[in-house]
Amino acid sequence: MIHTLIHHLARLMALLGGIVLCLLVGLVCISILGREINDMSHAGYFGSVGSWLIARGVGPITGDFELVEAGIAFAIFAFLPLAQLTGSHATVDIFTHGFGPRANHAIATFWSIVMAIVIVLITWRLFVGMQDKIRYGETTYLIQFPIWWAYAASFAAAIATSIVSVYCAAMRLTGARKI
Repeated sequence: MIHTLIHHLARLMALLGGIVLCLLVGLVCISILGREINDMSHAGYFGSVGSWLIARGVGPITGDFELVEAGIAFAIFAFLPLAQLTGSHATVDIFTHGFGPRANHAIATFWSIVMAIVIVLITWRLFVGMQDKIRYGETTYLIQFPIWWAYAASFAAAIATSIVSVYCAAMRLTGARKI
């Protein structure tokens, strides 16, 4: 039962991260297109249509990099649970591939525990950082959205990552075959 819930949580977070990432790609493409159309309009490539486009405000999306920064932070934390659950993190096994299964299991268990500790620590610090951003009312420079929103989204994804990481470490410690 808990195994199924953990899998669903990891997949849901990856799906949300993928949706946010796709939206960010679309945002960047539209912003670049707007910037190029604006530049070409100012250069006179479109004639009188260019003046009309400029008057309508065609150009880059204001604050696009602020939105991308916040969205990417969330997406990274959203992909971590599935990567942890499936063991998809990058590994270097030049030395360990020759070790026996017991040694490799011990190494994997050690790193699962380290990952769980580090993720829980990061989650805690995200929470503290979010509280500071709320307290001081910090906003982004261009579009003035509260910075704590990005912290809150990343914190929510980090909680899911913490749950999955602790679960994976516990399963490795107990010697469970199925993670």
